[in-house]
Amino acid sequence: MGIEKSNGYKQVIKWLKLSRKKPFRFQTDAWQYYAEGYCGLVNAPTGFGKTFSLFLAVVIEELNSRAEKTNTASKKRKADTGLKLIWITPLRALAKDLARAMREVCTELELDWQVSVRNGDTTAAEKLKQKKQMPEVLIITPESMHLLLAQKDTATHFHHLQCIVADEWHELMGSKRGVMAELAISRIRGIVREKHPERLLRIWGISATIGNMEQALEVLVPYPEVLKIIIKADIEKKIKIKSILPDHIDMLPWAGHLGHKLAHKLLPIIHKSKTTLIFTNTRGQAELWYQNLLALDENLAGQIAIHHGSIDYELRNWIEDALHSGILKAVISTSSLDLGVDFKPVDTVVQIGSPKGVARFLQRAGRSGHSPHETSVIYFLPTHALELVEAAAIKEAAKTRQIESREPIVMAFDTLIQYLVSLAVGDGFDDRKIYRELRETHAFGDLLPSEWGWIMQFISTGGDSLSAYTEFSKVVKKEGLWKVESRQIAMRHRLHIGTIVSDPMLKVKYLGGGFIGMVEESFISKMKPGNSFTLAGRVLEFIMVKEMTALVRRSKLKRAITPSWMGGRISLSANLGSILRKKYNETLDKNHDDEELDIILPLFERQAKVSHVPKSDEFLIELIHTKDGYHFFAYPFEGRQVHEVMAALIAYRLSRKTPISFSIAMNDYGFELLSEYPIPLDEENIKALFSPENLGEDIVGSINSTEMAKRKFRDIACISGLVFQGFPGKYTANKHLQSSAALFFNVFTDYDKHNLLLRQAYDEAFYQQIEEPRLLAALQRIQVSKIILIKAESYTPLCFPIKVDSLRENMSTEELGQRIERMTAEADQKMRPVHMKSRKKNDHNL
Repeated sequence: MGIEKSNGYKQVIKWLKLSRKKPFRFQTDAWQYYAEGYCGLVNAPTGFGKTFSLFLAVVIEELNSRAEKTNTASKKRKADTGLKLIWITPLRALAKDLARAMREVCTELELDWQVSVRNGDTTAAEKLKQKKQMPEVLIITPESMHLLLAQKDTATHFHHLQCIVADEWHELMGSKRGVMAELAISRIRGIVREKHPERLLRIWGISATIGNMEQALEVLVPYPEVLKIIIKADIEKKIKIKSILPDHIDMLPWAGHLGHKLAHKLLPIIHKSKTTLIFTNTRGQAELWYQNLLALDENLAGQIAIHHGSIDYELRNWIEDALHSGILKAVISTSSLDLGVDFKPVDTVVQIGSPKGVARFLQRAGRSGHSPHETSVIYFLPTHALELVEAAAIKEAAKTRQIESREPIVMAFDTLIQYLVSLAVGDGFDDRKIYRELRETHAFGDLLPSEWGWIMQFISTGGDSLSAYTEFSKVVKKEGLWKVESRQIAMRHRLHIGTIVSDPMLKVKYLGGGFIGMVEESFISKMKPGNSFTLAGRVLEFIMVKEMTALVRRSKLKRAITPSWMGGRISLSANLGSILRKKYNETLDKNHDDEELDIILPLFERQAKVSHVPKSDEFLIELIHTKDGYHFFAYPFEGRQVHEVMAALIAYRLSRKTPISFSIAMNDYGFELLSEYPIPLDEENIKALFSPENLGEDIVGSINSTEMAKRKFRDIACISGLVFQGFPGKYTANKHLQSSAALFFNVFTDYDKHNLLLRQAYDEAFYQQIEEPRLLAALQRIQVSKIILIKAESYTPLCFPIKVDSLRENMSTEELGQRIERMTAEADQKMRPVHMKSRKKNDHNL
C-alpha cells in the first residue's frame, strides 16, 4: 500500500501542517521507497530538507509500528528500545546541528526517542551512558564507529537497528574516512544479518553536490541483491553570486596582494547583513583576515569570531551557539563550517580567494538562505586579479551544473589493517566471514586470497620481515576467533583509530589557565620566548613549552605572525581548469556578459600585446631572459599539484638532451623552469617534450618517486599501527615518526618487496600526489593543441604571479615588496616601446 495511507505518515503530515509546511516530492518519494525496503541516495539542493527525507522515513516506520501494537503489547514495546538509526557525519559541527533538529522533531511528535552524538568531543561520561543504554538515534563519525566496534559485546548494540545513513556522502567518499565508513557498514550489516536474518537493514546516503552520483551509490551500497534507488529533487536552489570588484587592477597581478586591498569593501557587506560567514581556504588565512577586519573597524571587536579545527572545543561550541542565536555579525571559517550546518541568521556568505572547485563553492554558498525558496547569496573576494577569471568560470559552472566527481579510494591496506585490529580488540573476528564481507565492499571487492593471507600474517606475526619482534604479533587465534589479548596493544590501538595523520599538535594554554586551541609542533619549535603569534583571533606571547603544552600570555602587540598548518594549498580541480581555459578566450573576444572579465580586460590586453592570450585549443609557452637567468613558462591550467610533477618531467627530458639544471616554481595556471643557461627549446621539439609516451618511466626518472613514497609511507605506518604516535599529551615528535617510518620503509624495500603497505605507498604517490591519470590527460590534450611559443621582453601578466610565488619562499615580506616594485618598474619600462610601436602603427593606418 502507499505510505500516505499509513498512520505514521498522517501524523507527520499533520505535524508539518501545524508549521504551515508541506513535504517536497523528493521527501515523500524517499519515505515511500524506504517503506518498500529500498537502499539509496538522496540528492537535493542545500536547505530543502535532505535530512528530513530520511530521518522522517525512519520516524514514520516507528510510528506505524507503534500504531499496530495493542495495549497488551506495550511492555514488549518498552523492551524494544535501543539503537534504531545510525547517522554517519563527517563534521563535529554538523553532528551537533543535526542532533538539535532531530530532538525538536521527536519532542513535537511526542516520540520518546533519545538522540545522542558520539565523536571526538563527546565526554567519557556520555560514552559510558551510551554503553549502558544506546539511544535510538546515534550521530557518529567514521572514527567513532570503529571505536564502537573495538568495544566488547558490540553486537548487542545492533539488535534493533533499522537503518544507517551516510550524510554528506560526497565529502567522505573520496577519502580513507569513506573507506572506514564502508568497512563499519559492512561489519554492522554482517552482525545484523547473522543475528536477525529476517531483518532488512537499509543503507542510505545524502549528497548535495557530486558529479558521479551513480558511482557514489554503488560505493555506499555495493550489494547486488538489495533494491537501490537514486532520488533526485526536481527543484533548483537559487544562488546569487556577486564578485567584490576592485576600482582598478594592477597590470602585473600576484597572489594575496589584491585581497587585502579589497578588505574595506567587505565591511559594508558585513554591516548590512544579519550574519555573514566568511570562508577562507586555510586556517592561517582565517587568522590573518580576522586581524585585518579588526584593524579596519575596531567596532567589530566582540562581534566577529574565528572557527577552525585548531580552536579549542569550548570556544568552537560557543561560536556555533552564537551563530544560531544571531549574536555574531561575522564568523571567519575554514571548511569546518561548510557542510550541511543550518545557521538561520546567516544571510550572506563570502568566499575569500578561489575555492579551486565548483562543488566546494556551491556547498559554501548554501550556508546562506538555508531555507527552501530563499536565495543563497555568496560574494567572491579575489586575492589577485586572475582570480576574477575563476569567479566568472565558477558562475558559469554553477549555472550549467558542471560539478566535480569524487573518486573513491580502493585497496587502502593501512585502513584495512587498522580495522581488523579494531575488531580483534573488540569481540574478535572470524577471518573467513570477514573476508567474505570485505569482498562485498567497493573498497576491497578485488582483494585476492593471497593478499588476504599476507594481511592476516602481517597482523598476527608482523610478516616476513618483522616476525622476530613480538610487539608486531598483535592478534592471536583463540576459540576460533582472532583477538588482541595484550591490554597495552589494545589501549594503544584505541588511542589512534582514524586515518587523518597530521603533524603532532600542541595545546596552547594561558599561563593562568584556559585553553585557546592547537598549533603544530613544527611551528612552535621555531618560536623563541617573547615571540608573538595569533590564534583564535588573539595575539599571544610565547613563554615556553611544558608537557606538550605551549604556555602563553596576552601580547601587547596588535599584530603578529600567523601559524601555518599543513595542507595549506588546495589545487585547482580539473573541472574548473577546463572552464577557466574557455573563459580566457572570452575575455578578449568580449563574447560574454561577465563583469569580472570587463574589469580584467586591460590586463588581458597587456598580455596580448607583450605575449599572447591562449585559446582553449592552444598551449602557450613563454621564454624570457632576465638578470635572474633564462625562464621557461608553460600554462596547462591543470592545478598546482599536476604542474609540480609536469615541471619536473619537462626539466628531466630537457636535461637528457643537454646537461642543464633548473629551479622550479608553479601555481594553478602554469609552471616555471629557470636556468642559468639558454634553454634548448624550439617549436619542433615542444610536442616531443610534452609527449605522454614513456610517462611512467620518465616520472620515475624525473622525480624522486622513492622519496615521495617514503613521505606517503609515514601516514600509512601510523594508520596501520606500525608506528605508535604516543599518548595524549606526550605525542612522539614528528621527526621521530618520520625516521621510524623511514626505517620500516627501508627494511621492507630490502627484505619484503611484496609488502602490501610498500605497494600502497607507491600507489598513493602516483595516483594521489602525482595524479598520473590527470597528468596523462593533460599531456594528451597538449598533443592536439596548437603550440604558441612567445619570446617576451619582460615578465607578463600571466607569468608574474608564478615568479612572485617562487620568490616568496626565500624572502621576508618587506624584501618581497621591494623586489616586486622593482620588477614591475622594469616590466613597465620595457612595455613602453610596445605602446609606442602600437601607436605608430595606428597613426599609419589613419
